[in-house]
Amino acid sequence: MRIAVIGAGGIGGYVGALLAAAGEDVAFVARGAHLDAMRRDGLRLESPTGDLHLPGVMATDDPAEIGPADLVLFTVKLYDSEAAAAALAPLVGPHTRVVTLQNGIDSLDILSRFVPPE
Repeated sequence: MRIAVIGAGGIGGYVGALLAAAGEDVAFVARGAHLDAMRRDGLRLESPTGDLHLPGVMATDDPAEIGPADLVLFTVKLYDSEAAAAALAPLVGPHTRVVTLQNGIDSLDILSRFVPPE
């Protein structure tokens, strides 16, 4: 399964790292210093249940570099939802499922304007 995580912060980084450690094909969409750190150092989780370091993760700020995924985890902060949702198109193919892991009452309304209902 090809999985794209858009928003590789606390939630997206954590869930995506666990999926990658379990053997799934995971690519992360990030930006700025966070993207630079992931490209340079990989992704590191420190947790009371055990630490994890993935030294070579696929991380980009351009969803077109990833292409269509089977699953897109949409994990950006609510205030970034509009711009992030507008950038989803290259990740969504005919069988892609988009799952939001956000809280907030507007997240589904924003996302549904950019993701086909089927």
